Amino acid sequence: MLRAMIVDDEAPARSELRFLLEQTGKIGSINEASSVRSAIEMLMENRVDVVFLDISMPGASGLQLAEALHRLKNPPAVVFVTAYSDHAVEAFDVDAVDYLMKPVEEARLDQAIGKVLARVKPVSENKSSIERIPVEKGGRKVLIPVDQIRYIMAKDDYSCIFTEDDRYLSTTSLAQFESKLGDFGFFRVHRRYIVNLACVEDVETAASGAIQLGITSVEDRIPVSRRRVVPLKKALNL
Repeated sequence: MLRAMIVDDEAPARSELRFLLEQTGKIGSINEASSVRSAIEMLMENRVDVVFLDISMPGASGLQLAEALHRLKNPPAVVFVTAYSDHAVEAFDVDAVDYLMKPVEEARLDQAIGKVLARVKPVSENKSSIERIPVEKGGRKVLIPVDQIRYIMAKDDYSCIFTEDDRYLSTTSLAQFESKLGDFGFFRVHRRYIVNLACVEDVETAASGAIQLGITSVEDRIPVSRRRVVPLKKALNL
C-alpha cells in the first residue's frame, strides 16, 4: 500500500483525485496540500511514496517542487496531474514517473500507480520507534502498544485512542496516525475514524445502506464512509 500526497490548489480537484486513488485499493494513506509551501511542511513531518502534483499553482509551481524533490537522496515518485500538456518535457526532465491530464481517467491513473509501484518500495517507518504510541492519561505520558489499539477517533483538536478497556487522548492528528500506522494494519474508514483491521469482527449493512464495523471488545459500531467501502473490502479480502 502506497503513501500518497496530492498537491493542488483547487479543492474539488484534490477531492476527485482522492476519490479515484481510494478506489484503486493500492493507496494506504493520502495527505493533501493546497500549495508547494504546505506540501514541503507536510513532507518534513511524514515521508510519502508518491506525490501527485499539479503544475500551475499560485506562488511556487509544481515543477519547482519536483525539482527540489529530485535533488533529495531518496525522493518520492512524482506523478504530474495537470490540465496543460505543454509542460510534459520539463516534467520528465525532473524524472517524473508519469504525466496525467485532467480530468483523470481511471485506467490512466491505475497505469501510473503501476509505474510507481515498479519504481519505489513503499517506505516503512522504523517499527521499533512506533511499536508504542505516547498518549496523555491523568496528566501522565503513557505508552500504548500498537497492537492493543482497537480504533482511533478524531474529537475536536485531539485524537481519542480506544483500547479493549480504556481510552486515551493524543494531540497527534488522525492524518498523522494514518500515515504512521498504515504498515501496522490500520485503515482510515471515515474522516473521523481509523480502525485496526485485525480487530474487525464483522461488517454490517444497515437498513439505510450505510456500512458499519463491529470491533473486538468494543460496544460501539464504527461507520464507514461510502467512498471507503470498496478499498476497505479489498483490504479485508471481502
